[in-house]
Amino acid sequence: MSVAAPNQLQALCSALTDIEIITDPAQVTKLSLDFYHYSPVLSQQLSNKRGDLAVRPANEAEVIRVAAACAQQRIPVTIRGAGTGNYGQCIPLAGGVILDMSKLNQVLWAKPGVARVQAGAKLMSIDKQIREMLVGSSGAGGWEIRMAPSTYRTATIGGFIAGGSGGIGSITYGQLRDRGNVLGLRVVTLEEEPRIIELRGDEVFKVSHAWGLNGIITEVEIPLGPAYPWAELIVAFPSEVGFMPCAHFGQALADADGILKKMISLHAWPIPSYFAPLRGSLPEGAAVALLMIAECSVEPLMDLIREHGGQVVYQKTAQEASKGIMLGEFSWNHTTLHCRSVDPGLTYLQSVFPADRELKMVQHMYEHFGDEVLMHLEFIRVHGQARPVGLQIVRFTTEERLNEIMRYHEDKGVFIANPHTFIIEDGGRKVMDPQQIRFKEEVDPYGLLNPGKMRTWIESGRPSPALA
Repeated sequence: MSVAAPNQLQALCSALTDIEIITDPAQVTKLSLDFYHYSPVLSQQLSNKRGDLAVRPANEAEVIRVAAACAQQRIPVTIRGAGTGNYGQCIPLAGGVILDMSKLNQVLWAKPGVARVQAGAKLMSIDKQIREMLVGSSGAGGWEIRMAPSTYRTATIGGFIAGGSGGIGSITYGQLRDRGNVLGLRVVTLEEEPRIIELRGDEVFKVSHAWGLNGIITEVEIPLGPAYPWAELIVAFPSEVGFMPCAHFGQALADADGILKKMISLHAWPIPSYFAPLRGSLPEGAAVALLMIAECSVEPLMDLIREHGGQVVYQKTAQEASKGIMLGEFSWNHTTLHCRSVDPGLTYLQSVFPADRELKMVQHMYEHFGDEVLMHLEFIRVHGQARPVGLQIVRFTTEERLNEIMRYHEDKGVFIANPHTFIIEDGGRKVMDPQQIRFKEEVDPYGLLNPGKMRTWIESGRPSPALA
């Protein structure tokens, strides 16, 4: 049930007659959902949440008109990129309007090292457009976005910045929250007379990773990295040695500054058995490392592999890897997708292990939980150090047991970004940045943007529509 009255929705549609409005129930349902079903907890809480209609503006001027009409009618707005998030970030808890940004999909300009793009542009499309715009520019094979989630083919840059934190490329460049990884944002306010606000430098943190609660992102300015020819390899470690030799190899590779790398994704058995397209290459019982390495670094990589007792079981040049499925589509949250496609009873964690090159806590968790929590690690840079983050696969039994597993990790000093909640503070944020609260008061005075997701806002008694 929506909190918007029929007369409010009718007035909204009358004000937006020349902008694309979607009212077909099947389409609205599709645009109201993301991959929340990764979590059995969220599946129960969010399965019946829908918007009343979707609006698909073609440009920023139309975004401003939609914002004005929604503010005037006090109709909730939930912003949507491609819906590839996992925590219900773009699921409307109070009905209202789904603001689909997919038509704002162009690279506005690009030069070596930096690009300006519209928020609805897909990450893969951004790289393609940049290559076409910067043909002949200096750089090792051109330029590309620095980091991307495993949903690189479909995710939008606005959704990634609003709902993501890092991904493929974070082993070199850290996370989106690190200074310099987002250079500028252009935001439309949700007021009766909307404004355009340009944020630069540290001001971008007023909006980044805030789930669309703090303004409507229309443009993003991002740094680019050299687009090396990225070879793809899988390194296997036999079943008799278990997972830890694979983990120590991953840490050694992450620490090898001279080897250019884009992805180090480690998987304990039986996770590789869920990778149907790769089964012919993966030895039974083996732990595997999925790698993206610059072609010029493959030779020194081979020495590191031999040193750690690994075996290359899959290898493609950059040209070969550009065709068909990419190894990145088995990493990060795509690992969970592949596992759940075989066994829907599986779910996952999101964790950051303490900095420790001996990986003692990784080993402890691997041995302590055994087959109940299957080890999946990705390596990223955190404050200049290469560290493993976990997206472990969990054999779900009850919500109580899932919470016990997360508490055990936290009690041992492992940071948990809870993927089983739609409240932003209860996930990776823990507490809201006061500047984000102040900025939301400025740009969303009626509390209409993605209501119900921020505890700090709700408990403070600030304006917010009732939830459906």
